[in-house]
Amino acid sequence: MTEGYGAISRRDVLKTSATGAAIAGSLGPGNVAMAQAQTAAPPHAAVSLKINGKVTRLELDTRTTLLDALREYVKLTGTKKGCDHGQCGACTVIVNGRRINSCLTLAVMHEGDEVTTIEGLGSPDNLHPMQAAFVEHDGYQCGYCTPGQICSAVAVLEEIRAGVPSHVTADVSKPSPMTTTEMRERMSGNICRCGAYSNIAEAMAQVAGVKA
Repeated sequence: MTEGYGAISRRDVLKTSATGAAIAGSLGPGNVAMAQAQTAAPPHAAVSLKINGKVTRLELDTRTTLLDALREYVKLTGTKKGCDHGQCGACTVIVNGRRINSCLTLAVMHEGDEVTTIEGLGSPDNLHPMQAAFVEHDGYQCGYCTPGQICSAVAVLEEIRAGVPSHVTADVSKPSPMTTTEMRERMSGNICRCGAYSNIAEAMAQVAGVKA
């Protein structure tokens, strides 16, 4: 067949036939059901969280992370989204007294849990001791990671006081010592791209009452 504008070649016919066969093969019963499921509305669930001392009830897509629930639904934007892979610590919050990466956990997994964000630690006119120490020692530069750093620092001191060992604890049969070595090890999951690590360590040492 002559090829040209508006003409159909043998090659075009073969391409069309192959494409049609591929589409027909992909639309088997299982794939049709999968396509329908993908276009259906995502499942939602009710979840109740005690955030900074206040009970908050939400209706969320079950895939919503705790981080997105706090930022997008509760409007507590102090908690930051950094890497969104649990590697930088910017999203650290305190849940039931323990620090967690809020980007790695689903909100619906924390029904009834007590969540503390940077907004719940203190206010501009009544700073938490750790917040005041960060200001005094300039424990931040750009400030983006600071909320996660402070939440983690508060929880770290509680971990050490509770005797929870770390990778640098020399004798796990004894209470963990309150040292800057312990603090630095436990804070290693919180990245500061500005490099304020020494200032952060000094702030934590001041709150802990030890020498930096």
